[in-house]
Amino acid sequence: MVHYMPWYVAKPFSGAWGWHWTMSHYDPDRLNANGERQIASWYYPLIGPYDSADPAVLEYHVLLMKLAGIDGAIVDWYGVDDVNDYAVNNQRTLALLNYCRKAGLKFSLCYEDQVFHQETNSGFVAAGAAITHAKQALLYAQANFFCDPNFLRLSNAPVFFDFGPQYFKDDADWVSIFSVLQETNHPVFFTEDNRLPVAAGAFNWPPMWMSGGGAGTLTCAQLQSYLADFDQKAAGWPNFVSSAFARFHDIYAQAGVAPSYGSLEDANGGTLTNTLARAMTNASALVHLVTWNDYGEGTVLEPTREFGYRDLGIIQDLRRQYLDAGFPYHTNDLAMAYRLYALRKHYANNVTVGAELDRIFTNIVSGAISTAEWQLAGLESSRPVIYDISHDGAQVRFSIGGYLASGMAIQASADLASWQTLQSFPATTNLPVFSANTDQAVCRFFRVQ
Repeated sequence: MVHYMPWYVAKPFSGAWGWHWTMSHYDPDRLNANGERQIASWYYPLIGPYDSADPAVLEYHVLLMKLAGIDGAIVDWYGVDDVNDYAVNNQRTLALLNYCRKAGLKFSLCYEDQVFHQETNSGFVAAGAAITHAKQALLYAQANFFCDPNFLRLSNAPVFFDFGPQYFKDDADWVSIFSVLQETNHPVFFTEDNRLPVAAGAFNWPPMWMSGGGAGTLTCAQLQSYLADFDQKAAGWPNFVSSAFARFHDIYAQAGVAPSYGSLEDANGGTLTNTLARAMTNASALVHLVTWNDYGEGTVLEPTREFGYRDLGIIQDLRRQYLDAGFPYHTNDLAMAYRLYALRKHYANNVTVGAELDRIFTNIVSGAISTAEWQLAGLESSRPVIYDISHDGAQVRFSIGGYLASGMAIQASADLASWQTLQSFPATTNLPVFSANTDQAVCRFFRVQ
């Protein structure tokens, strides 16, 4: 499961640039010599800075997860209150859940109970009413997330994380908060680093506090010590979640929003390889990938211009090594998600091509990679393509995909010199399928024009 940030707002989609791209310091409307927008990150998304509500982006992300061997997303969730961008982020969380369903991915939430520091300090919530307010947030989560068939469950209970706790630090607070939930929805609860009695266990996170902050670098020895200590604690818990991460390189100090937490070196992929191999072999209940897209802290696993598909390729390789020897996808397959994204953007207003792209998405998530490859190639070359050919001795049958926006004609020939049109298809959102009787003595060839 990969930790996912739903908080990006981009001007081309929403009409303005959100704080997580600017941090009130950077201007994404300014381009550098490479045509890259100025954003609050050391790293640049392969598709450029995006909007977390953009359907094309969400489709691209879940396809990459599927192809990388990631089973689902744990969304960083701030509840539903109309404070700061919390309500906006919740709407983007719901949108991601919809695409996780389409891709057959699991889904979970990591609650940021730190919101109550701001909400009580601002007077939005009275301090004495914080637990009651948190109960309402959990009832919302139960109605909109926990009951969904794709929500991650362990021992038939929803898996729920908290990044901390940072506000509700007493076990009794969480017992009270969870008391409003249906018995079947009392969660398998994980907190950060240390377990509360109400929790099943905890998850670990890059221990940047060990770096000393500022320009300090977390050493390999410090990291190994932290991971070993966590594993030792976790051995006595009912369950635990082991995290894997590629690096940590925040931009907070440069943006002027906070002191830096320090850095954790990428080590040419070695940090991800080592932490992921450990997480896959230490008996944790779940492997927690940190993170899909926290650009502010640099813990980014989605494709970037700096690292390309390298990190997702590492995940593929280690999944095949430790979990699923038959895992079929490789690094070259990951580019299909980008190609589909580019075609979505290019043909945004073409419903015929849009329907074909929907079929390509379905083929990719169902494992029909060769068929999807044919379809993508046809669209990229603006040509129709023939695929799924079958012949039962009396009839030949095939589907027609690729570029279908201009209509097409199926032609036949006995000598490859003269061609006769057998059937014409108008531009259509339906999948064109052609069949013909082939029990004649003469050999026939077919083509699509």
